[in-house]
Amino acid sequence: MLTIDGVKTQLIEVPLRFVLGTSAAQVKSAPLLLVDLFTKEGITGRTYLFTYRRSGGSAIAALLEDAVEVVKGKLVDPVAIGALLERRFALLGVVGTARMALAALDMALWDAKARAANLPLATMLGSSPRPILAYNSCGLGLMSPEAAADEAEALLEGGFSAAKLRLGYPTLNEDLAVLRAVRNRLDDEIRIMVDYNQALTVTEALQRGRAIEAEGAYWIEEPIRHDDWAGNRKITQTLNLPMQIGENFNSPAELAEAYSERATDWVMPDAGRIGGVTGWIHAAGIAAAHGLEMSSHLLPEVSGHLLCATPTAHWLEYVDWADAILVDPPKVVDGFYHVPNTPGIGMEWDHEKVEKLLV
Repeated sequence: MLTIDGVKTQLIEVPLRFVLGTSAAQVKSAPLLLVDLFTKEGITGRTYLFTYRRSGGSAIAALLEDAVEVVKGKLVDPVAIGALLERRFALLGVVGTARMALAALDMALWDAKARAANLPLATMLGSSPRPILAYNSCGLGLMSPEAAADEAEALLEGGFSAAKLRLGYPTLNEDLAVLRAVRNRLDDEIRIMVDYNQALTVTEALQRGRAIEAEGAYWIEEPIRHDDWAGNRKITQTLNLPMQIGENFNSPAELAEAYSERATDWVMPDAGRIGGVTGWIHAAGIAAAHGLEMSSHLLPEVSGHLLCATPTAHWLEYVDWADAILVDPPKVVDGFYHVPNTPGIGMEWDHEKVEKLLV
């Protein structure tokens, strides 16, 4: 039995080894919010979030600290705490930064529970740690065809069998030039996931989707606005190329809605937006009930455990951003992410490294 006692947040910014240029922005560093949830019994629950912008990290930290004040002194019970805070934050709106703050708290609560039980999170959730098939998503932003081909080769180090390529150049011909350069450089069995970061109209998505399908793309991700169910349904029903959305699902209910609208073939929730561990498990139940393949978005340290407990687990999206501040980062071997068999999520901060990256 653990009792919530307080929280510490630290906002850091990690320089990326590979610049992540998308149709929306060029990302050279990743703002991460580190979370330590303290209990009166001395167990600390630990997690982190990618906050997209520094301002997002500051806003999430303020909301998280407020939420912990509301539940300070209560037992570490993630489901009950989540239900209570959903009510308390309802008028503010449990979306965006508020949703991410509550998701971070939920993940830290689960980490504390698993640490207290001396169990890996995957085991706490009724499964066990195992290797999870992963693709490398560290780079392959918008760049010249030759540079993209070079970077694709570098991203396959560690035995990856798949990588994500960002497209969304001004013209289809530019998209195809980059995709062909990458495809021609890699072995035929290497899968290339294509992400448009919501850059296209429905008409453009259909045109470009047909073209990249012919070039051997593995999936098309968020070609249009993520919550345009009618548009995504039209693309899903028209293309043979699988549609992938989900990183912006704001709750398990949105995953259920996307499925009911037939707006996607596959889903890839973000643990920091779907509702933390509790939200993910609810979403995984919906996906399992409908035989819907479910991948992850970012946060591989947490997502690996969650995919172990996901009946329709598909792909883990791997980024190495948190390696910069972890004592013992998990490894990728022969294309599989090895979920650690240590208590909780398995993350310990390297405090000297954290200090150097504080914002």
